[in-house]
Amino acid sequence: MDLQKTVLGLELGSTRIKAVLIDENHIPVASGDFEWENQLLNGVWTYSMDMIHTGVRACFAALAADVKARYGLALDTVGAIGVSAMMHGYLPFDAAGRQLAEFRTWRNTITAPAAEKLTELFGFNIPQRWSIAHLYQAILNGEAHVKDIAYLTTLAGYIHWELTGEKVMGVGEASGMFPIDSQKCDYDEGMVQKFRALTGIELRAILPRVLCAGESGGTLTASGARFLDPTGTLRPGIPVAPCEGDAGTGMAATNSVRVRTGNVSAGTSDFAMLVTDKPLGVHREIDMVTTPDGLPVAMVHCNNCTSDINAWVNLLGEFATAIGAPQDKGALFTLLFRKALEGERDCGGLMNVNYFSGEGVTDFDRGRPLFVRLPDARLTLANFMRTQLLSSLATLKIGLDILTRTEQVEIDRLYGHGGFFKTPEVGQRMLSAAVGAPVSVMETAGEGGPYGMALLAAYMLWRGEGESLPDYLDRKVFASARSSTLMADADEIEGFNAFLDRYRKALEAERTLVEVF
Repeated sequence: MDLQKTVLGLELGSTRIKAVLIDENHIPVASGDFEWENQLLNGVWTYSMDMIHTGVRACFAALAADVKARYGLALDTVGAIGVSAMMHGYLPFDAAGRQLAEFRTWRNTITAPAAEKLTELFGFNIPQRWSIAHLYQAILNGEAHVKDIAYLTTLAGYIHWELTGEKVMGVGEASGMFPIDSQKCDYDEGMVQKFRALTGIELRAILPRVLCAGESGGTLTASGARFLDPTGTLRPGIPVAPCEGDAGTGMAATNSVRVRTGNVSAGTSDFAMLVTDKPLGVHREIDMVTTPDGLPVAMVHCNNCTSDINAWVNLLGEFATAIGAPQDKGALFTLLFRKALEGERDCGGLMNVNYFSGEGVTDFDRGRPLFVRLPDARLTLANFMRTQLLSSLATLKIGLDILTRTEQVEIDRLYGHGGFFKTPEVGQRMLSAAVGAPVSVMETAGEGGPYGMALLAAYMLWRGEGESLPDYLDRKVFASARSSTLMADADEIEGFNAFLDRYRKALEAERTLVEVF
């Protein structure tokens, strides 16, 4: 294998940091990962900077070990690198590069006053997790560090800065910091000026410079190479693509960057991305972001998806170990997901609200995982697991209905990707029941974000003259890609809708629980 003809995609996800190496045929040839978890410290969901550094290096080391084991090669170079991470959040630094506040992740719902004020000011929905909402909330809170901010970025932007020394990011990631003018592939200047009039802050002086897919994001510096690989094996000088967020990499990984295409990413959080060619009304449940090449995208983002499922699977795994029958974790997930297919379509009187944290779509600032059942409910393992899976998609469905029913957004293709779809058919069938439409999953669906980031880096490196990102993906990446498409049965759709009706009512119990427990 010629390492110069490979591309590395690295993504810092919510529960796992993963690296994927692809070859010139865009096929994954090696991977590495590192598991981690966010922490709730002093009311803020965060990851420590030490853990960020440790995780990135451990992930790269695992990738290098995989390359060594498979091909007998030291991972000393690649053709290009791309870095991605969970979007949004708040990472401020002073002029000396010192971190001024804890990393405030997308999961936080602590910026409601700021988000409401900015939405009114801009006439454009500003979700609580966006970087600009965090910045303005810090101003409203009178936080002393604000006056010292010289650079405000996201997690992906921070890693990119460490690797290249460049304060830049891809337009999709930037669209989770501040509203974008898609025609200019840049921050919306009118809104920049409104924020300046409101606060006196010149945003262009502190935000990353915006780049479109295919542009150069810089090169790996000597210090960047050491940051990624402290052993000194990796050599500097490697081209680095503009960093992107997990929304953009999901679109690339599922070939969902053309108008009227869409994808659903489902893991710790879940979100649906629908590429649109028309302006939409302002909805607090809908974010307007962009594709990696700048097209407007309507996004339904839900903070809670699989965390509750993971907790229950861990409990069941602990029980299996206690009775002397320990289970491989991956095999246990597969077994339990498949069991959900046997459940009653409406879950047989069981209900679950999977809110570990607040949820913007349904207006919750905090969450309390809640499982309840009717006295005459059929409490079977199949019904229980189906309840968990439908619960993980219920809030997403509430937001999607606004797009498809109120705004009449049309979808030609809908793809699923992420850990929720690793077990063949199950997650795919559940999502189809939720949206009432066919859902496709590609064979690379489990690779998710890091694979999508690798594709964006490959586009920067190998695209033809004037070749657009959609054309590159269609012709060179997915022309012969294998995928499966499933459509839920009518009774499955009816069952999901019945479950959703009860789910909406159960949210009142969730509100009470948040207040009293």
